[in-house]
Amino acid sequence: MSSVPPSEASYDRMRLRQWARGAARSAGIERRDLLRLVAAASVAAPLAGLAAPAHAASAAAAPGIVKPLPPEVFTVRGTNAETNFAALRTTGLLTPAERFFVRNHTVTPRIEAAGWRLKVWGDGLGGPAVEFTYDELLALPSVTRTAFVECAGNARSYYTKQQGQQVSGTAWTLGAIGTARWRGVRLADVLHLAGITRHAVDVLPRGLDDEVVSDGINLGHVRRPLPVAKALDDVLLAYEMNGEPLPPDHGAPVRLIVPSWIGIANIKWVGDIEVSAQPLVSPWNTGLYRLFGPGYPAEGSAPLTRQTLKSAFELAPDAEFPAHRRQVLTGRSWSGGAPVRTVEISTDGGTRWRRARLRDEPRSGSWVRWSADWVPGARGPAVLLARATDRSGRVQPDVAVHNTQGYLFDAVVRHEVRVV
Repeated sequence: MSSVPPSEASYDRMRLRQWARGAARSAGIERRDLLRLVAAASVAAPLAGLAAPAHAASAAAAPGIVKPLPPEVFTVRGTNAETNFAALRTTGLLTPAERFFVRNHTVTPRIEAAGWRLKVWGDGLGGPAVEFTYDELLALPSVTRTAFVECAGNARSYYTKQQGQQVSGTAWTLGAIGTARWRGVRLADVLHLAGITRHAVDVLPRGLDDEVVSDGINLGHVRRPLPVAKALDDVLLAYEMNGEPLPPDHGAPVRLIVPSWIGIANIKWVGDIEVSAQPLVSPWNTGLYRLFGPGYPAEGSAPLTRQTLKSAFELAPDAEFPAHRRQVLTGRSWSGGAPVRTVEISTDGGTRWRRARLRDEPRSGSWVRWSADWVPGARGPAVLLARATDRSGRVQPDVAVHNTQGYLFDAVVRHEVRVV
């Protein structure tokens, strides 16, 4: 490997330039189809499912998800299941698997660990392909990381509901996130055992779920390249979640955990990893998971990597509070850039702000729980706000910069409640 690998930002800019001039290899899809995806991504479309009832969930409404989806815990959105944030109030720092959101491109596969193999291959290795069985992976030194996984489109619906802007995609509110304690093997250890060389520039994990077809284009299996510097840093090939083997919906038998990066980087049901001496692109870092719109270059932004900064109250929509009775408001804040430093809340729509009490030691890649007392006054509607500041100095803005696919919404969310 290079002695000074490029930073994430410089890597992103470099890949964007290589993609624009056709210098990056399209892994498993024709470039003309990628260009069609880019053209479609640059145009906003009506948000899918925006008018759906908040608790219109049932197991039958989400074909392909294995675990039960009780409506008090989940809102079903197509092939996905969003965690209702109020259902996290009693869960502690870690999100139990039975309350963890599900993001599926197709359906959850059922893969037996005994027959599973991980193939590591490509011209970035010094020799032929290498395979690892499940037992061989478990025999390697293990590490444990507490990390959130969050869809890049989490909070997408607020572009429309709060800012009046049209975006395309699944109408997530704030529940396309969960934090777990993941145990597994460092991806770096596996790559070194496979013989990665200094010529490698990209690492491309590929999932074993069904191939994805979008607008008549077969995108193939879900896959998204990682820069070598990130792959050799803190990425995990995880086989446990909160002390138990991975459940099917969350990537069993083995998945990637890429701390602080957008959810699509955390490939589930990983089956092979290409190590390439050439730059790689896929649908998931060209037409998808880039930013398009008036505030971005015509060709779009660099591929998305780190998550943004958010806060959420652990309250149901339109929650009611009795007047003049002390309440304890609770919530969570998180950032992909740096640990959360402070959280402020407002109970009067933003006129006055005060600090909330942090209930956890802020850590990189995880969220922090917080609480604040409130004595509601006059009866009627009220607006609760929460905003976080992380240790890099970033503060949640009042308005998120619009992009056509509704990624990385980071503005302060207006949580409307009623005092009765």
